[in-house]
Amino acid sequence: MISVLIADDEQPAVDELAFLLGQDPRIGTIHRATSGAEAIRILTREPVDAAFLDIHMPGLSGFDLARALQRFEHKPAFVFVTADEEGALEAFDLAAVDYLLKPVRTERLHRSVTRVVESMGQGPATDAAAARPEMIAVTLGGTTRMIRRDDVRYVQAQGDYARLHTDEASYLVRVPMSDLERQWAEAGFVRVHRSYLVALPHVTRVRLGGDRPTIVVGQAELPVSRRLLPGLRERLEAATPRARP
Repeated sequence: MISVLIADDEQPAVDELAFLLGQDPRIGTIHRATSGAEAIRILTREPVDAAFLDIHMPGLSGFDLARALQRFEHKPAFVFVTADEEGALEAFDLAAVDYLLKPVRTERLHRSVTRVVESMGQGPATDAAAARPEMIAVTLGGTTRMIRRDDVRYVQAQGDYARLHTDEASYLVRVPMSDLERQWAEAGFVRVHRSYLVALPHVTRVRLGGDRPTIVVGQAELPVSRRLLPGLRERLEAATPRARP
């Protein structure tokens, strides 16, 4: 079990996040602070494994607090929790494990805890390089933010651009689909149609027989072209567990 600190200048926000984190069996002790200064006082007495920090707090902001914690002997993993998308670039410059937007959804918070656990070497990504995710700069509504490649469910070709689809939104990037197909193959992405590249770890259902083969990724049902069907079958078979002889 991991110990965490929540720092937010709004008490209801602290209480809500503490409640949600308390539902996760991986979470142990939860410390609460309503200012950056209070958070520092707590952490000098009680080192924690992860800190969930609001960005906009009077006095010490979440970013100020993260910089201060960099000097601690026991440096916690950082997750920023905010309603402001514009801080994502700075957050990842500070090596944040994740960047959560309010209101926080339970499923999304669960993924953040998983990332914290993996960053501590307690999950599948025990190698330090493997634990550091590939980040992608995207623009939405004139704001540049960073998203993790492993949050991308599928990619849709749109001319010279590609649209990256996540659970929360979609983002247009000026990269040809052919380049992403080549660069992301080792990360589990496979071309299933001239217009679609899918992340195999996020595939929930496949129907490869009949006249119209399809593959389901999240809430989207995507077509599979006959030309690319053999390659998809091969990748799916390689990912299927087999009994040892």
